[in-house]
Amino acid sequence: MLLRAIGKRLRKLRKWRSYVLIVALAYALTLAFGTLLAPFRTNLENLVFDQYQRWKPRPYEFEQPVRIVDIDDASIERIGRWPWPRETMASIVNTLAKANAVAVGFDVLFSEKDQPSEDQKACAQATVHSADQAERCQERADGDVAFAHAISGLPVVLGTFFTATPSAAKTKLVPKGGFSFVGETPNSLLTHLNGALAPIPVLADAASGLGFLNWLPDDDRVVRTVPLLLDINGQIQPSLAMETLRVAQGASSYVVKSTDAYGASSGKSTTVEAIKVGDVVVPTQGGGELRVWFAKTDPRRTIPAWKVLEPGADLSDLAGKLVFIGPSATGLSDIVATPLDPSTPGVQAHAQLVEQILSGVTLERPDWAPGAELVAGAAFSLVLAALLPFVPIVWTAVLGLIAATVLCYVSWDAFVQHGVLFDPVIPSLSAGFVFLAGVGQLYGEKRQQVNEIRSAFGRYVSPAVVARLAEHPEHLQLGGQQRDLTLMFCDIRSFTTLSEGFTAVELSTFLNEYLSPMTDIILKELGTVDKYMGDAIMSFWNAPLDDPAHGVHAVRSALAMREMLTELNAGWKEKAEKAGRPVHAVKFGIGLNTGECSVGNMGSIQRFDYSALGDEVNIASRLEGSSKQFGVDIVASAATRNEAPQFAWLEIDHVRLKNKTRTVAVYTLAGGEDYAGSEEFQHLSALHEDILKAYRARRFAAAKQMAGDAVHLAPANIRGLYHYYQKRFEELGEHELPETWAPMIALDEK
Repeated sequence: MLLRAIGKRLRKLRKWRSYVLIVALAYALTLAFGTLLAPFRTNLENLVFDQYQRWKPRPYEFEQPVRIVDIDDASIERIGRWPWPRETMASIVNTLAKANAVAVGFDVLFSEKDQPSEDQKACAQATVHSADQAERCQERADGDVAFAHAISGLPVVLGTFFTATPSAAKTKLVPKGGFSFVGETPNSLLTHLNGALAPIPVLADAASGLGFLNWLPDDDRVVRTVPLLLDINGQIQPSLAMETLRVAQGASSYVVKSTDAYGASSGKSTTVEAIKVGDVVVPTQGGGELRVWFAKTDPRRTIPAWKVLEPGADLSDLAGKLVFIGPSATGLSDIVATPLDPSTPGVQAHAQLVEQILSGVTLERPDWAPGAELVAGAAFSLVLAALLPFVPIVWTAVLGLIAATVLCYVSWDAFVQHGVLFDPVIPSLSAGFVFLAGVGQLYGEKRQQVNEIRSAFGRYVSPAVVARLAEHPEHLQLGGQQRDLTLMFCDIRSFTTLSEGFTAVELSTFLNEYLSPMTDIILKELGTVDKYMGDAIMSFWNAPLDDPAHGVHAVRSALAMREMLTELNAGWKEKAEKAGRPVHAVKFGIGLNTGECSVGNMGSIQRFDYSALGDEVNIASRLEGSSKQFGVDIVASAATRNEAPQFAWLEIDHVRLKNKTRTVAVYTLAGGEDYAGSEEFQHLSALHEDILKAYRARRFAAAKQMAGDAVHLAPANIRGLYHYYQKRFEELGEHELPETWAPMIALDEK
């Protein structure tokens, strides 16, 4: 028993070790994929966060002091084809200055000189008569000079553009605003570019600010994170949005705060924490970027450029506003893709960036977010892996879906309430992968277990029982266990004599014809076939699975086998008559007994069978052997009769088995449940009781006479019992019995 228990524990440990190894390997693979396929993971996260923005864009507030002068298709049609003369741009700036705009930012790159018109060429060639006339003519002849005079002294920011091309890197572009630093200089943390496309010098010198127009989109060309500062050959340059904010506030410089690995503002810097310009503090990501939370396009923030140039236009809404000028017209190619719109005019994006900064709204992907997602995925995976072996797969999947839903809700709430980007998909996918790996492992073990069960029990029990064993293997205990069984032995009478009339092939055919239907009956009634011993069948009920009605099923099997033998005899008789052979009716005896046995895999390491052992097995065998002596085909112990009392039972006598000291009552089976309730059986049963009473009272003559009467009332299968009684009672009546005589039968032989 101790060795068996140790073996069972080792098998369980091996099973758990395999399961834990598989789920741990699955989670390790998710971590490896997350590391090796970082771009794929980032793209997947971006899909989630983009969808959040589409579901809840940043609310647009009309009171925000940001407006757009849009160079749209209508303006191109009214004013003329692009690029417009610098005189026209100067007129726009002058008009905005009169409208009291606090700052003007150009999302336009003035990196080439203006092309003079015909009037400008004529003025340049005309004869001048005074210095004033010469100066005015020079302005008219050079639109860049006119534009420079217009923006000089006004809060105007011009756009620059930086490239990775080294050839343009020699141009030294000095920013208009200065920089001071809290912590280490952040140049190494910023995106580095080499070349510069800047406004021509006359315009760059006249402008109050210079800001870059670069977007640096992600790999899918969508703008999500915008750099506020760039490192250009060791020189920090601000973006158009930041420079427009500086100029609007009249600030002279920026303050950049860098944070070291421990969160202090000293030591070796690792991230850019914030940028301060004037009174505005902008929290940033590690490289000085800002994650943009885009709002929907609202026509109220936009004024077409032609309207600004229209005499008498009402531009009062522009007073006190930061105004961005840029094109949206078809063909001007200033288009960026955002999470909300794949074709957003660049000037819209610049304006929205300033709106977000001024509103104080942040959209951040904190440094702790990847770690938290890793912990969430590990915890999620651990819970699913722990539940799978004990909770049905469907319910585990439902719990997993609920957990994933909760994770999505937490992520969504973090986005809506705090502007924090926490990805619920990667942890859910990791847990899902672990779940599938665990299911696969358990399914593989289940299939192996099913195959083992089918291999071990397919020969003994019905397919339905095998299916139940496979579905609930925990009900199966192998290796020998004590449990109550109902046992059956069935043997053909005089089989040796019967087989002498067959050839080897005929004998094999006969046994197959006999054993196959008998076995089917046993299996149909949930019995287990223990073994075949030539023509004999040993079977039992209530193992390997529990069968509370094991006695009933065994008795029903015996009755069905009785009927089947009648059918088989009819078929064999017909075949024999056609073949001209003598007919021999086949008879069998069945013994039934119920009691505690040891059942399990019995045998050697090399070969074993699922079998039952114990004294009760021997009793069942002895009862089968006694059936011929009693003249009946079915004999059962009182224990079996008590398990199935609803059948038509008749007590035979008390018997004492060989090597036993106590006597037991044995019964024969007159018929099924229908016959047990019939009037014929009630009459026979009453007469039978009278026979036994007379016998036990030593009135053997009366008992013999009543047994003769019972022959005519009894079914054919048990008439032999009353013939046996007549002979026995006659013998008892011929002898003078001692006072110690007891009414019982000694079964000394099988």
